[in-house]
Amino acid sequence: MPRKKRTSEPRYVMISVVAEQYGVHPQTLRLYERQGLIKPARSAGNTRLYDELAIQRLEAILTLTREMGINLAGVEVILGLREELDRLRTELDQAAQELRRHLGGHRHDVHRERALVPTGPRALVRR
Repeated sequence: MPRKKRTSEPRYVMISVVAEQYGVHPQTLRLYERQGLIKPARSAGNTRLYDELAIQRLEAILTLTREMGINLAGVEVILGLREELDRLRTELDQAAQELRRHLGGHRHDVHRERALVPTGPRALVRR
């Protein structure tokens, strides 16, 4: 049996399929969209199409509401904080990479006898 080729194009699912798969009424999904919690793509005919990112957000929303009892206002705050944390992590990673590039060759320029902090194998030995 031939395998399907994996494409880089995102996979989209219609609202009725998502609603059935997650046991949610389509109106609930529309409410989440109106409140800005999920942002499905739209087809040329204006049909809502859920990609992997929208489905992941829906799963997070359902976990927070169903399993943790958090209301939609709380879900909005939590998702916003999660996005901010992801953004800050990305910034921190970029800053760390830039710092490593900048310091790349300078690490070995410090002479052990002039170092402010003891270096070498005996540096960690307590006397």
